[in-house]
Amino acid sequence: MRFALDAEQRAFGRVLDRMLSAAGTPAAVRAWARGEHGPGLALWERVAAAGVFQPAAPEAYGGAGLLPVELSVAFVELGRHGVPGPLVETVAALVLLGRLAGAGEAAPAEEWGPRACAGRARLTLAAAGGPYALDADVADAVFVVDGPQGAAGGAGRHTLRLAPGHGPVQPSLDPARRLARPHGDGELLATGPAVRDAAAHAAEWAALATAAQALGVGHALLDRTVAYARRRTQFGAAIGSFQAVKHRLADTLVDLEFARPLLLGAAVALAGDDPGTSAAVAAAKAAACDAAYAAARTALQVHGAIGYTAEYDLSLWIGKARALRSAWGTPRECRAKALGLYDGL
Repeated sequence: MRFALDAEQRAFGRVLDRMLSAAGTPAAVRAWARGEHGPGLALWERVAAAGVFQPAAPEAYGGAGLLPVELSVAFVELGRHGVPGPLVETVAALVLLGRLAGAGEAAPAEEWGPRACAGRARLTLAAAGGPYALDADVADAVFVVDGPQGAAGGAGRHTLRLAPGHGPVQPSLDPARRLARPHGDGELLATGPAVRDAAAHAAEWAALATAAQALGVGHALLDRTVAYARRRTQFGAAIGSFQAVKHRLADTLVDLEFARPLLLGAAVALAGDDPGTSAAVAAAKAAACDAAYAAARTALQVHGAIGYTAEYDLSLWIGKARALRSAWGTPRECRAKALGLYDGL
């Protein structure tokens, strides 16, 4: 199997990279963490206009068809630039609504799909087993999946509803990831096994997007650390010339590059609905998030004390690398899924 991107996919990534490089994302991230959403929402509109959400929805509901490889390309760049907001959750909600539409429950997809793909609505999702929704305070729709927990989903009744509001915003490892508990009740949108199946499918897309985001975060950390090692001197030489630093940076790059084919392989498996998709996505998420976390540790060590300070932009990516490890599947759950051992740990 060949995992190389084609010319159009590479061009998509370059366009996003150029656009986000000029957008001043660190300032938008810091404002988002303070609850000031204006700069982040302006960035959100540009990201949506570039077509980032369209690969997560069928054409009938405002999307470009289900294109997980293109989605992965986009989310690597979103992670590289630290874009804030419920990006992964909007993807998960779009996939869930699209899957439900295929099962005969088309009304929610008709209402929210075109708006979300065009950037006119932000969605978030609290999945079964997780009480929190990300950035509910800025979402136009907070979807909640209720039902038995576990990989098989159990035999109980699953529901999808639209929450009428949410509780207080809770602190997070990443200050720009603002968590809140959705209120109970609300409009009931769908019930039954179709909700369970759609939620499970959406969770796989969310895990893939999270893995891609983590890979981008890892590369951002490595790039900034390499640049710092080139200009920081000690004993009259750049610290990047010391063998111990070189080896640490090289190991970080190897970890990230080993995660990349796993990510693209999982995206191809998801596109083909292969039988091993769940294990492939879990393996990709475990590898990418571990590599990003290792990049964060390397960045902290090479930068020294400055790496710990919240005022330094490096902290924006360090916090995100930690938070993404447990988002949409903990390392333990992902490894168990990859080995075919998962049963609702």
